[in-house]
Amino acid sequence: MKFRIIDDLTVFLDTIVPEKYLSKLQEFLLSGSIFTEASKVLVILVIFILASEIVLALILRILNLPVSVLIFPFFIIPGLFTYVIVQQERRAQEIEKSAPDFLRQLSSMLQVGLSFENAMEDMSQYGEGPLYDEMRRTIIEIRMGRNFEDAWRAMAKRLKSKELERIFGIILDGRKSGSSISAVLSDVSDDLRDLMALKRERKSTVMMPIMFLLISAVIATPFAIGMVGVYSSFMQSYGMASEIILAAPIAGEIYLIIHSVLVSFIISIIMYGEFKKGMKFALPLAASSFGIFYVISTFGGTLIIGGF
Repeated sequence: MKFRIIDDLTVFLDTIVPEKYLSKLQEFLLSGSIFTEASKVLVILVIFILASEIVLALILRILNLPVSVLIFPFFIIPGLFTYVIVQQERRAQEIEKSAPDFLRQLSSMLQVGLSFENAMEDMSQYGEGPLYDEMRRTIIEIRMGRNFEDAWRAMAKRLKSKELERIFGIILDGRKSGSSISAVLSDVSDDLRDLMALKRERKSTVMMPIMFLLISAVIATPFAIGMVGVYSSFMQSYGMASEIILAAPIAGEIYLIIHSVLVSFIISIIMYGEFKKGMKFALPLAASSFGIFYVISTFGGTLIIGGF
């Protein structure tokens, strides 16, 4: 009963938000292992933000904090986005790690005389992990009448791995051409294992520059620009404001956002060899850096003066 309001608001949200947007959000949440309804997640976010705003407003009134602290509850949105992105990365890594053994076992089952569909079904019944979950979903879709090729390609796209999508395409082409699928599976399994080893080696070699970029984007740059804001406030308090001093904090905020976006693109190029995936890093980096900047620029002066 105590969560009845959430259920009622969820039903209301389902009626006013177009289904296509809720479906996209649901797919995004599912990719991050969040199995709650998309509309219910939105309701919980709204309630959390409103409740946090009320609590912060009371604290603000008691402690005489700046009104701008009311922005902090909204950081739950990039926080949720970051969580889903991290879960997607972990899921993709787990799938890529288990894929070579999965393909090898599938090849062995074909060699003993099972059909491709029966081998898939048997594998899905006993395996555990996201790859086997996707296989079970694919089998259900095929049973419901979806074309095998469409279901297979859809599964490959859901895996969120270009390497697996390419290899699954090779397997499908081999099946259509009448080639020995067991031999194809065995070959691509070995190729994928070697590819994953190279990918892990490459990832280990680029971690140092990535860490440097993250420290620069999340700590060093926000701290430096935040101190510019502290200096600007200090000068204004003594009546020494000028156009440059007044414009410095705003210019710093703009630079901070641009810097975060550029760093996210650079990280994407280093990790994946393309800049498009940098968009998923841009929001978390921008939110984190802006949070550090806000804390430094708002409370840095008080801390420095208090220290002396």
